[in-house]
Amino acid sequence: MINREWQGGKQDERLYQEVRAAKQQVVREKYDRLRAFLDERSRRLWAANEAVAFGHGGIRAVAEALGMSTKTVIEGQRQLNAPGPSPSESFARPRQRRRGGGRKRCSEHDPGGVKALEAIVDPATRGDPSRALKWTSKSLVKIGEELRQQGWQLSPATISAILRQDLKYRLQALKKTKEGRRQHPDRDAQFQYLNQQCQQFQQRGQPVISVDAKKKELIGDFKNGGCEWHPQGKPEAVRTHDFEDKELGKGLPYGVLDLGRNQGWVSVGVDHDTAEFAVSSIRNWWRHMGQSLYPEARELLVTADAGGSNSYRARLWKRELQKFADDTRLSVQVCHFPPGTSKWNKIEHRMFCHITANWRGRPLESLEVIVNLIAATTTRKGLQIQAALDLGTYEKGIAVSDQEMAELQVSPADFHGEWNYTITPRNRALPNPNG
Repeated sequence: MINREWQGGKQDERLYQEVRAAKQQVVREKYDRLRAFLDERSRRLWAANEAVAFGHGGIRAVAEALGMSTKTVIEGQRQLNAPGPSPSESFARPRQRRRGGGRKRCSEHDPGGVKALEAIVDPATRGDPSRALKWTSKSLVKIGEELRQQGWQLSPATISAILRQDLKYRLQALKKTKEGRRQHPDRDAQFQYLNQQCQQFQQRGQPVISVDAKKKELIGDFKNGGCEWHPQGKPEAVRTHDFEDKELGKGLPYGVLDLGRNQGWVSVGVDHDTAEFAVSSIRNWWRHMGQSLYPEARELLVTADAGGSNSYRARLWKRELQKFADDTRLSVQVCHFPPGTSKWNKIEHRMFCHITANWRGRPLESLEVIVNLIAATTTRKGLQIQAALDLGTYEKGIAVSDQEMAELQVSPADFHGEWNYTITPRNRALPNPNG
């Protein structure tokens, strides 16, 4: 133990410093061996106990040896001298520091910096419009640079802590909820009307179908979204670039979903997605599926998007439906979804999504592969799909004259007749069942 005589000038100062350094080295080595097993409170108490054993100047010497603050060692001595916990409490200490201890949050000691940060990232204010940060990605580094220009020094780690803990911000992706810049005032009313028509048709035992065209699919060894099981490190190799193979072309799936029976039909075309192709797909569904399922049908309700090949504005769509009605002797009622609401079409959620999941991670190498994968799609709720190739040629840009339109038997509904209309068969002798 270092004696007070060292301070009295009885021994040489150099020897005193050598002894002091040697004892500090011993304390440091002991601390390094125990440090991994000590928590914050234990390190503080251990340092305080070594300071007592060190003798005169022990607080400063131990603090220097261990790289601690002298205040930490003094606090440890205070805790050593305080009454200890009872035996029942000695093994259950939920807190390592007193309540309210530790570094204060930036929001407490520097609220101005927090407000400046919120002004930068706030979606409502977007900061100063003259700042370039408004038009860039708001990474932590760029936010920190903007704050420094305003006179605030905050590290990326501090910015992240403020955003998460104080401002309750999180990294979030965009969410598709808006349906275009403008919503038609009768949007909800059209949905109610469409739903009412579906219920009435199903109560009468008449077929109700949802139709739409799926996105065009590249045919060939191209990358397809999703993952599939393969031996580790041996993924299936596909082309680097998604340039259309002119020889193989693209597949054009057009789907028809029977809403009442949860059964679907998909025609995979190879030419153009036109109204003629769309009605041909409906005709194929009726010929291969619908006619046998609804032998007593006299009506058919078609729900479709407002645009695309089955647009309510397309004259060719109505002309082809008239031909279909004439051939099948069905009264075809059409209800279109309001503009900008195609995502609510039932076929998107009940058939197309399952087809996409079924061929995920697989290259669509041929039309036959597409047809087989579509036909193999099933769900736990009993979805069944039939598919076939449509090798027909469908010319684009076919014009329908005013005279042809005048010959169609199209009856607009009282409510939004442009979206809701019925096409009845033209006068034609019924086929003789006896030939």
